[in-house]
Amino acid sequence: MQKVLGNKMAIFLFVFPGILLFMVTFLAPIVLSGYYSFTDTLGPGTDVKMVGLQNYQELLFEDSRFWRSLMNALLLGIGCIVLQHPICIAFAILLDRIGGKAEKVFRTIFFIPCVISVVVISRMWLSILDPDFGILNKILDTIGLGFLQHAWLGDTSTALGSLLFILIWAGFGWGLLFYYAGIKGIPEELYEAAHLDGASGLKLHLKITLPLLSPVIAVQVTLAIVTALKQMETVFLTTNGGPGDSTQFLAVYLYNKAFSASQYGYANAISILFILVCLIATYISNKMIRSDIAEY
Repeated sequence: MQKVLGNKMAIFLFVFPGILLFMVTFLAPIVLSGYYSFTDTLGPGTDVKMVGLQNYQELLFEDSRFWRSLMNALLLGIGCIVLQHPICIAFAILLDRIGGKAEKVFRTIFFIPCVISVVVISRMWLSILDPDFGILNKILDTIGLGFLQHAWLGDTSTALGSLLFILIWAGFGWGLLFYYAGIKGIPEELYEAAHLDGASGLKLHLKITLPLLSPVIAVQVTLAIVTALKQMETVFLTTNGGPGDSTQFLAVYLYNKAFSASQYGYANAISILFILVCLIATYISNKMIRSDIAEY
């Protein structure tokens, strides 16, 4: 092994395929997308007309739909961090404390939405929130709250909130799994020592669980922001950005510009800004969260 590691040609032969694959599948598409972002082309194989920074100028200073889609994505990311993650941590702690068969049963139940097809989940919620035949409106009517019946995904006042609820619900299992695994990695001896020192209940988890979960929380916050920014499938299958632009998201807006409006150059400009926003958001989130990893 030492002989192989000392041979530069052998190292190159081992590393080169990975580098080549990275360049072909990652760097090359980004470079090509950057090129097309300066054009007014309708798509690959069509005439290419260079327009310089015109696409970027229109995006940043004239396109309100782009800023609306970016704001909706950030709202989803904040919703996941502020609402989903604390609930995930609380349920992960409860699962860990329950133990036995009940722990396995509830762990499986909570993770079921994560293994169901996005298409199935989207159709399910479309049926539940249907203004005429949806079970939610039927239940509200049955319990005497008929005045709350609503076209949940068809009204601009409730569409975004309803969609954010669906997305947060669908991703709950993944968040729970990460935090549950992190809690399982905390030695039980630490809790026993804290009990001997008089710590219990909420204080126990504030002083031990949360600090030791800080690396997991940092990863989860970053993933939440990136996932929110690239969210597409569920949005596309439920509202497709409507009604109006109330539920427009970056990835859906990019798709519609490229394949529905045939504005391929403009769509590539969106993709480049999309990459930059993801990088900036990831950098800021990593800076805001404590980077030191707890040791035990």
